Amino acid sequence: MVVFPQEDAISIERLQELLQRVQQGDLSVQCALEDLRHLPYQDLGFAQVDHHRPLRTGFPEVVFGQGKTPGQIAAIAESVTSHSECVLVTRATPSAYRDVKRRLSDARYDRTARVITVDRRLKRTLKPGVMVVAAGTADLPVAAEAAITAEMLGSQIERLTDVGVAGVHRLLDRLPALRRARVLVVVAGMEGALPSLVAGLVEAPVIAVPTSVGYGANFEGLTPLLAMLNSCAPGMAVVNVDNGFGAGYLAAVINRMGD
Repeated sequence: MVVFPQEDAISIERLQELLQRVQQGDLSVQCALEDLRHLPYQDLGFAQVDHHRPLRTGFPEVVFGQGKTPGQIAAIAESVTSHSECVLVTRATPSAYRDVKRRLSDARYDRTARVITVDRRLKRTLKPGVMVVAAGTADLPVAAEAAITAEMLGSQIERLTDVGVAGVHRLLDRLPALRRARVLVVVAGMEGALPSLVAGLVEAPVIAVPTSVGYGANFEGLTPLLAMLNSCAPGMAVVNVDNGFGAGYLAAVINRMGD
């Protein structure tokens, strides 16, 4: 029986080796199944890092930085990259980036999106089809998080910024580009009207992202969230307030499934 230790991820190469041993008769099917039942993870004490996730979902575990110390984020990121070629950290502070950079010299930080990335994949073709639309400049942090997330998952991103409903002609001028997209992420705060408008103009699915941008009655994003949930426009789904990561991830999955 082959036992994979917790600190050794079941990579695609290791899985191929296991299956080849079954094919050659060196390992029984039952023993191989027993090994695969024990999904590998690494116990860091404060976190259980899931190294099997790329085989299940196609992308490594993403690190949510908010609430974690810079040292914890750096340790988790190092653990992920020891078994995968890339890592994505969201809601990261500059101090967290400095700690990650000390351990992973090729780490990059986007201040607008508050995202740390490491990408060591050499041969990589981005699939076109995802457009990220931001109602206003104040919505850019959430839109940028969505765009970087979708790009890390293999999608080529087209961005459209500051095209809110207060000046709808700016949006209509880009209608051909909107209609070329296979999936759109539309980010808006204030009253949250933009996703409904876009969804009424295109045949592709629209992922609506409410933001906490707005004055008091915006209620930190509750107003646009409810407006988007109550939209009469078909083909539109809604993620949580300021959840650019969730929207970008879903957009990339939809874009990938188009094949």
